Amino acid sequence: MDTSGKPRVVLGVSGGIAAYKACELLRRLTESGHDVRVVPTASALNFVGEATWSALSGNPVATGVWDSVHEVPHVRIGQEADLVVVAPATADTLARAAHGLADDLLTNTLLTARCPVVFAPAMHTEMWEHPATAENVATLRRRGAVVIEPAVGRLTGKDTGKGRLPDPAEIFEVCRRVLARGASRERDLAGRHVVISAGGTREPLDPVRFLGNRSSGRQGYALARTAVARGARVTLVAANTALPDPAGADVVRVGTAAQLREAVRGAAADADVVVMAAAVADFRPAHYAQGKIKKREGRDPEPIALVRNPDILAELSSVRSRPGQVVVGFAAETDDVLANGRAKLARKGCDLLVVNEVGEDRTFGSEENEAVVLGADGSETPVPRGPKEDLADTVWDRVVRILDKE
Repeated sequence: MDTSGKPRVVLGVSGGIAAYKACELLRRLTESGHDVRVVPTASALNFVGEATWSALSGNPVATGVWDSVHEVPHVRIGQEADLVVVAPATADTLARAAHGLADDLLTNTLLTARCPVVFAPAMHTEMWEHPATAENVATLRRRGAVVIEPAVGRLTGKDTGKGRLPDPAEIFEVCRRVLARGASRERDLAGRHVVISAGGTREPLDPVRFLGNRSSGRQGYALARTAVARGARVTLVAANTALPDPAGADVVRVGTAAQLREAVRGAAADADVVVMAAAVADFRPAHYAQGKIKKREGRDPEPIALVRNPDILAELSSVRSRPGQVVVGFAAETDDVLANGRAKLARKGCDLLVVNEVGEDRTFGSEENEAVVLGADGSETPVPRGPKEDLADTVWDRVVRILDKE
């Protein structure tokens, strides 16, 4: 960190069509108080010019190892950084970084950096799925770098598939969490697959109505973002959310409790951790009306009969998909929070239960949360009111301790 107190970030930009999106990431970094130095490759300058990077960052742009050579930029830039993020990271950049090549300023910077490094890949699906790229990504992750999974969507031309650069706002969130953890904090979920459910299920009454709840999915998404920042491979099962996909997470969208159950159980087959943060409906209508239920003058509506939905958390806890799998549940309570939470923890059989008090103006839809993390070992970890990412990190801290006992 420099004398001004601003975290120093190096934004590496490699030569892909998504280079223009890095301008938005740069804006978010500078406007949030980071001192950003942009290091574009020669190819990147074919997409966005040097003047743009300099104007947006407020810093001179070095493009080669021979620029301002008296300052030894190929060594100094990496040495002074608190974070290096490469967005977009092409297949070529990933390969050169994995093999320790140093044929331009960006790869020299990556070799000299002793701070956290984040790669946000962007390329065609075939390039991302090629065995060479897969091995390079595995190498970088093994060395401690955070390599964000690319998004699925429209690529260049008419192609669609996995390989799209994640939303710059979500890449920024990953960078912010990585910086918050600091260089001394290892990526303690590296090599782990975590499955997280988020949002609220909806049980249809008729073609236009449903039984639902107030869950926004923000806590589940915070768990996904923080897990990515800690190096995990993340599958997010999202029920009826309106939030942008967290960078680096594979998102599976569902609607009902039955769909969520199927998606979570399928993803959990090879998962190290399953976190049930979604608000799953306990009941569903016994009968679905094929047409809209009509209002009839002078007549009260027919009572709606309900039947129970499967208890997904209890199922996951009782039949673990693999030895040592950690299962975490969430419990939203309105009264006797700890007592009800302890009873639910024993009933569900999970390893951890995050218990919070909810209400119309509390927790649901809020950017903040307050909870107690209860452990099957009798432990209690209170988390004071604060950003949902703070609660998420506390949950992962507890999970890592359980995993380390394997």
